[in-house]
Amino acid sequence: MTWYMPWEIDFLNALQNIRNPILDKIMVFFSTLGNAGIFWIVIALILLIPKKTRWTGFECICAMLVTFIIGNLILKNVFDRTRPWVVTGFDQFPAGLKLPGDASFPSGHTMNSITASLVLLFNDKRMGIPAVIIAVLISFSRMYNYCHFPTDVIAGVVIGIVSAICMHLIFRFWRNKIQNNENKIPS
Repeated sequence: MTWYMPWEIDFLNALQNIRNPILDKIMVFFSTLGNAGIFWIVIALILLIPKKTRWTGFECICAMLVTFIIGNLILKNVFDRTRPWVVTGFDQFPAGLKLPGDASFPSGHTMNSITASLVLLFNDKRMGIPAVIIAVLISFSRMYNYCHFPTDVIAGVVIGIVSAICMHLIFRFWRNKIQNNENKIPS
């Protein structure tokens, strides 16, 4: 399905005015970093290992799973939005960029990145602040590389924020309930 607002094409075309070989390499790197959410999944799996960060790792995996179901399995199939390069005929992609084959709306890279980085931020600011910076760069790279309309990325940000907040509240409730039950056990 082809639907977009005219300003979106204008915005993507304006981004092409800042392109240069160095920025192309940086933006391809960040787009690749976000492919299939692997970067964030690996971080979550690493966090599962130490007992101190296990809850954060599990929360991150659960939040990304919710995001995947809502965004990739439901919304991408419902909206089935055509990619911007197909709509405009754009073909000046940076070297090394892997073009996605699924629907454009919402941005999966953005959803995963925002979800995971916010879960990390909610649980540990030292991990979360760099993670949010990486998530923003991944999200921006999707428009710079002409892979997503701005509204794809905006929707990905909103879905990521909502998923991260909801899962964090659920996990905080579970943790408090478990801790309260442990404190009730007589010694």
